[in-house]
Amino acid sequence: MRRLGAGRSCHDVGLMSGHAESLASNPVADIAFTAPARCLIGRGAKDQVAALVRERGQKVLVLRSASVLWADVLIEELDTLGAQVTSLTARGEPTVDQVRDAVARARASAAECIVAIGGGAVIDLGKAVSGLCVSEGDVLDHLGLGPDPAPKLNAPLPFVAIPTTAGTGAEATRNAVIGVPEQGLKISLRDPRLVPDLAVVDASLTDGLPKSLTLSTGLDALTQLIESYLSNRANPVTDALARGMIGPAAAALQTLMTREDETARDTLAKASYLSGLALANSGLGIVHGLAAVIGSRGGAHGAICGRLLPAALTVNHAALIKAGRPTARCEEIERWLQDGLGMSLRPFIDRHGLASLGALHCGPPLWEETARNALSASSTQANPVRLSVAEVHQILKLSS
Repeated sequence: MRRLGAGRSCHDVGLMSGHAESLASNPVADIAFTAPARCLIGRGAKDQVAALVRERGQKVLVLRSASVLWADVLIEELDTLGAQVTSLTARGEPTVDQVRDAVARARASAAECIVAIGGGAVIDLGKAVSGLCVSEGDVLDHLGLGPDPAPKLNAPLPFVAIPTTAGTGAEATRNAVIGVPEQGLKISLRDPRLVPDLAVVDASLTDGLPKSLTLSTGLDALTQLIESYLSNRANPVTDALARGMIGPAAAALQTLMTREDETARDTLAKASYLSGLALANSGLGIVHGLAAVIGSRGGAHGAICGRLLPAALTVNHAALIKAGRPTARCEEIERWLQDGLGMSLRPFIDRHGLASLGALHCGPPLWEETARNALSASSTQANPVRLSVAEVHQILKLSS
């Protein structure tokens, strides 16, 4: 379990193959694809959840966001089907203490299946509980903070992830970000078996989300698609996922900044899930490397990513030219964003009130330290080109 700086940007990566541009000289791509065993996508998918959960066990622990009223409906349906349900409301991003409490509840109820309903933080909590409640030792042991290597998790309980925001893609990944407040850290618990057994992506659960939350989570999904496409570990499968979704995701986000629209919600929910698949199998880049560091100081992860993305694209493009590397992907992305948003990304995020870098706890005095720390973040290792501290510092300056 690797230590990470902070934030929900700390995702796992799965593949080591090169860009499509390099496949001509090395035509064999070795791909081992990570994904949930099953995914239901579409409006009305939530209506099938109770029966599918019941198939996975009689004793069910439901982790939920307080604001998601549909969770009450699911619990009633599970009761009708004869399930013994224990419900726990999750608040904020999971901390060590919250994970301990949820693990204790799972063990006390002899849970046979874990269900998480909410945003990425709730889904991460569910992943952690599904693995830790059947494993020996404390959560801190498994985060690798001590002198000894982290023990291996036992086979996790069946886990069902039901996102109610469209952005993190946590329902498709194999890591759970856990905060250690006393040390100012967030650490990613990773195991390939933490990928949900079932992901249920029903955009009706995102209908009517506030504009600010739609913007920040949508930018998270968009950043994950873009960084996966630019990643030095990209492969033909992740290329297909990202290439076909960046433009539609941008257009859907633009629509939702002006009006509520079911079709746009459907597109953004799909984009979020596919972005999770892409990042889990290709890695990310400098935006998420920076977000890992900045996130330790607070601020919404999606807002951090969205604020950094325009400058990161500019700096990466220049660095690729300097290194004599192909830039076609950068130019494709710029075109897709322009077409989808009706303008460049920076004016779009400013027009719709995305938080400034200073408001996200990264003012100029912190730029040098942030740039240096971001270069060692796990996400940065998949950036399409190696950047210098000065170049990362430039991303922060251009983002201000």
